[in-house]
Amino acid sequence: MTTTIRTAITDADYEAWRAVRIAVLPYERCPTVAEMRDLDHPGRLMVLAEVDGEVAGSGLADRSSDGERGSLAARVQPDFRRRGVGTDLLRVLAEHAVAQGYDIAGASVDDDESRLFAERFGFVETNRQVEQVRQIGDEPRPAAPTEYKIVSVAERPELWTAAYHQVALPTFPDMDHQFAVKVSAAEWDKEWINDPAAMFVAFAGDEVIGVAGLMLDSDRPERAEVAYTAVRREWRGKSVAATLKRTSMAWAADHGITEIYTWTQRGNNSMRRLNEHLGFTYGIVSISLRAPLPLPGEPSKT
Repeated sequence: MTTTIRTAITDADYEAWRAVRIAVLPYERCPTVAEMRDLDHPGRLMVLAEVDGEVAGSGLADRSSDGERGSLAARVQPDFRRRGVGTDLLRVLAEHAVAQGYDIAGASVDDDESRLFAERFGFVETNRQVEQVRQIGDEPRPAAPTEYKIVSVAERPELWTAAYHQVALPTFPDMDHQFAVKVSAAEWDKEWINDPAAMFVAFAGDEVIGVAGLMLDSDRPERAEVAYTAVRREWRGKSVAATLKRTSMAWAADHGITEIYTWTQRGNNSMRRLNEHLGFTYGIVSISLRAPLPLPGEPSKT
């Protein structure tokens, strides 16, 4: 068996990379090729693992959301596991992260087999996220609020930029991360919205006070991921987040979406309770891991 790790370059490579991710994580939205091209930047590495010419896995090395760590993701098709493909992928990704100047790597796993594999390379748990899922049925629009207004970003595109400065930057520190999340204005425009019609902002006068919406999935148009949901501190406790979410759920019902899902970090109890109140149930648990770089000596292959 000959395993080759090569950089994903062409659109066909990107589609092959997407196929692996969708096979391994069928319950998560995968960016389109166009979206991944938008994410390209110096230091970001996407690779394919091929066994005797057949795509067996894929990998990604990038900077973390806080900019302090490397972020690694090695994925292997089920039929090719326990053949050393995952080890080969992780080595290439970790070496790239070291070359970029990182001394810590982060990763996430959703099953015990992957967790045990990562622990053999020195990864330890740092946080957990839980999936919350909501079936969409007949979803009436909420009553129009009197203290503020809600519009889609498609109706008021300029409010998305305002939301970055007036909602996102003030609320990112509230997220339960060891390091503060760092998101540039350009990343906000490219990574945190994919259909302005499905993203909603609440505003009072000239100020944006909250955001919520959906990230649509072209591979599974019947499902959508809940986008970043946040409300300025002085407006909390006034049902702004619930009204925004109910607005997005009504939009989902009107556009053929039958299920929405979100990931909530451990420690964000207020958002979990809100989701429970809105009818979300619990699904998969995702474990966030961290390890020092370079990785330790190679264990037995898997």
